[in-house]
Amino acid sequence: MQEAADPASHASLYIHVRILLGMIVGLGLTHLLRHVARLVERPNAHRIHGVHLVWVAFMFVYLLHFWWWEFSLSHQAHWNFNLYLYVTLYALLLYLLCALVFPESLPEGGGYREYYYGRRHWFFGLLALMFVVDIGDTLIKGTAYAQQLGPEYWVRNTVYVAGSLVAIATRNPRFHGTFAVMALLYELSWIWRRYEILT
Repeated sequence: MQEAADPASHASLYIHVRILLGMIVGLGLTHLLRHVARLVERPNAHRIHGVHLVWVAFMFVYLLHFWWWEFSLSHQAHWNFNLYLYVTLYALLLYLLCALVFPESLPEGGGYREYYYGRRHWFFGLLALMFVVDIGDTLIKGTAYAQQLGPEYWVRNTVYVAGSLVAIATRNPRFHGTFAVMALLYELSWIWRRYEILT
């Protein structure tokens, strides 16, 4: 007869995974903060763009949110390499988005507006992928966890994916500005209403 798994071993495995996730999240936050500090230090080096900065803020908030809600993985009873790989790739996807939203360098005399529109296919393609991957992450945490999020969760992710696909197809400044602001405000609202306290 197979022995029941030791809950303490599950906790140890989760801590092992969480350390790696924390390192990746920390790198992403550091990348964003380092480039924001560079904007403050050298405000005239490159022309800033408001919509770009809103997406920077969105990624900052989303990274913090990711680290907070991944606590739910502590209840995951069975860990294997595939699950470990999945959540690690999710974290790496977030880091890649941070690297794309703030490049290491811009052409001399270039600005963030030109960069933003020039790289929008990559950024919003990966952003859409992120919300698809998030669905898998939610399902990993169990049916009860997914059900407690309610229909709003599925609508939320669908709208984010659809908005990202439209952002790939158009350069319309009004759409990009509206999408960025609404995405950030909604994400803050979602965190406040759903994840203020973790159990």
